[in-house]
Amino acid sequence: MNTPPASADAVRAHAAGIRLACFDVDGTLTDGRLWLDAEGRESKAFHIHDGLGLRLLEAQGIRVALVTARRSAVAEARGRELRLSEVHVGVDDKRALLLELCARHGFGPEHAAMMGDDLVDLGAMAVAGLAAAPADAHPWVLARAHWCSRAGGGRGAAREFCDLLLAAQGRTEAVLATYLP
Repeated sequence: MNTPPASADAVRAHAAGIRLACFDVDGTLTDGRLWLDAEGRESKAFHIHDGLGLRLLEAQGIRVALVTARRSAVAEARGRELRLSEVHVGVDDKRALLLELCARHGFGPEHAAMMGDDLVDLGAMAVAGLAAAPADAHPWVLARAHWCSRAGGGRGAAREFCDLLLAAQGRTEAVLATYLP
């Protein structure tokens, strides 16, 4: 596991070099609960702020990947709706996928971030240059994250992380300029 940065300044320094931001789905982009109907169809709730944050990253040139261990038509649909460049469901080895994505796009894992909430995310978090977790992640994950949000999973945690990346890369004003007259 990468040693967590010792300070907020170290986190910002790591965030400044991120070119790929990977996000777990269940427990990170959602609150971790699954609703299943009588036919076994699942439903999930996503926070609208998180979705905009993911779009803002991509609009500013930071690739976004959804990476979930579950086979989830809902996660695939959310990724399509957000027009994300990378949506990966049914991933058995998130670490291997993160390394593959970095190699495919021509940079090392020190330029990747991984935000996750539970044990299946630790492998990817261990090789990422910046490991993040929602406030309500499992304690073993929180202990190994470089940065933790104030919000819980599915409650704006991913947006906090997106905003951190954008600010660290000096892109806040460019984002705001697209929304202000």
